[in-house]
Amino acid sequence: MMQTRRRFLTTLALTGAAGFARAPRVLSAEGRLETTSVRLSIPATLCAAPQLVADELLRAEGFTDVRYERGALARGDIDFAMIFAPFVGIESDAGRPVTVLGGVHVGCFELFGNETVRTITDLKGKSVGVPGLRSPQHVFLTVIASSVGLDPVNDIRWVTSRWPKPAGLFAEGKIDAYLGFPPEPQELRARHVGQVILNSAEDHPWSEYFCCMMAGNRDFVRDYPVATKRVLRAILKATDLCVRDPPAVARRLVDGGFAPRYDDAVEALTEIPFDRWRDYNAEDTILFYALRLREAGMIRSSPQKIVADSTNWRFLNELKRELKT
Repeated sequence: MMQTRRRFLTTLALTGAAGFARAPRVLSAEGRLETTSVRLSIPATLCAAPQLVADELLRAEGFTDVRYERGALARGDIDFAMIFAPFVGIESDAGRPVTVLGGVHVGCFELFGNETVRTITDLKGKSVGVPGLRSPQHVFLTVIASSVGLDPVNDIRWVTSRWPKPAGLFAEGKIDAYLGFPPEPQELRARHVGQVILNSAEDHPWSEYFCCMMAGNRDFVRDYPVATKRVLRAILKATDLCVRDPPAVARRLVDGGFAPRYDDAVEALTEIPFDRWRDYNAEDTILFYALRLREAGMIRSSPQKIVADSTNWRFLNELKRELKT
């Protein structure tokens, strides 16, 4: 464990050397931290790796009390969380105090089908497993199905199950299709279970937009702008680390109990495009998913209203200029 931590910190120092070299001047120019405490969510998928390995980076930014807790961002139980892009529209439409700060990465989910499901339109009349209605899997699949003209409510037989997990039901042949997040796609492919009919890292239009974004509680973002910028900077540096040394990040995830198998973790981190947060337009992602959600009848707000009410790109724009290397 000590060797793993030492290796991770060494890698962190090497990959972040340029940023840390000018940290004192940058931090001084930003002003004093309004709070040295920050609470982040405990995500359930490996695609949130940057958030899970950002602890040392957050401490380098001046936070002395860094906590990972379960709870809702909108309720103020936590201060920051990586959230799936479609949920920005859902949270905003419900009037919840969530502010999106930027995109983190593209392409974390894959849709698997059995021998009867080879295209998205083949989902008509088929059983599809999700943990629950309005779960990330259900929301993504609703948007995907609507995009090809299916009626997600009437054309798909939703099978909701938290235990056994839908991935297990699919592997046992009890459902026809399943959308998974890392490390489940890696596990299913390793076992040669089903076939991938949509890979959001490769297939258009999903590969053209962020799937995971960094968001903060609106009150925290408003009241603590210096702290907000430093949290986002730590997350984006951790995202760069996922690009530069997936094995080190994977080992940290396994040792921390966030991933069951090292090989699957390395594969997932290597496959997820963590290198596009500088290049992709975060606002385009919000507009894209908000429009799809509205077409599917899941929200009423216009995409423009969601952008106006629930986004703040100021910190991202500043950090894009600072973190050029």
